[in-house]
Amino acid sequence: MQCDSFGDIWLIDIMFIGGSGLYKLENLGQIEEVNIPTPFGETSDPIIIGSIDDLKVGFMPRHGKNHSLLPSEIPYRANIFAIKALGADNIVSISAVGSLRENISPLDVVIPDQLIDRTSSVSRGNTFFGNGVVAHVSFADPYCPNLRALIRRCCQNIDANFHFGGDLVVIEGPQFSSRSESNLYRSWGADIIGMTALPEAKLAREAEICYATVAMVTDYDCWRPEQEGVSADLVVDNLKNNNLISKSLIKLICENINITEVACNCDKSLEKALMGEIDMENESVRKIHPIIEKYICLLYTSPSPRDRG
Repeated sequence: MQCDSFGDIWLIDIMFIGGSGLYKLENLGQIEEVNIPTPFGETSDPIIIGSIDDLKVGFMPRHGKNHSLLPSEIPYRANIFAIKALGADNIVSISAVGSLRENISPLDVVIPDQLIDRTSSVSRGNTFFGNGVVAHVSFADPYCPNLRALIRRCCQNIDANFHFGGDLVVIEGPQFSSRSESNLYRSWGADIIGMTALPEAKLAREAEICYATVAMVTDYDCWRPEQEGVSADLVVDNLKNNNLISKSLIKLICENINITEVACNCDKSLEKALMGEIDMENESVRKIHPIIEKYICLLYTSPSPRDRG
């Protein structure tokens, strides 16, 4: 279905973004496939919308259903813009990662709390703002504390081997790391490594959407001298082995998404971030209207002393 106006679009409660190995969501009822128009081009794939019990759920394969997009080719802004237009308050990313720690084993689950950006973030489109519209959102704590706490409880309920907390370093790819790079990231304190959490998490924060990652560990990257380097085959094989855990987690997350574990301010991320006047005559403002809609009547007449540069 092609949605030509936002009024035609289903509102959803939660969005799942599937990474490598997760290209569809099972147990969805009343399924529709929708193409959401965005000012940033097409999304990775049409968004699948359906229901699990009374919950309206969305799903998108980040790399496309045929895995046709490199990490740097993913239309991150279009994806998050479309999810915002659908009214989703929560995004759960299911992502494949490598482990940089001996105690984090393949087939474990990690619920990271921090990010290190090693991508060419500007070329990936790391902000909705610019061209006369300025905002500086806080990204000190990149993930929603409430979603992270909920995922932790769900992991406990299915007796998954999981790690609550960890630094995820995000590299440009598509190549895996060299051994020197892998050891460098370990020396920085990074625990896991991936290619797609950024700028996705930054854009979700700008869009005031709660965001968390369920990181499915597939390998030990290449820092262990006695072990061969990572291969795509190894990643996919271990993702298939972790399939039952991801399915169980998704079901439990949906069943409990309306329970507040920890208070968060994700839906107020732009409240103190926007700078200057929001002028609806500005084409850049109209372009991101769904992102800043509730702030359009506000006027910021003086810059923050913390605006750097």
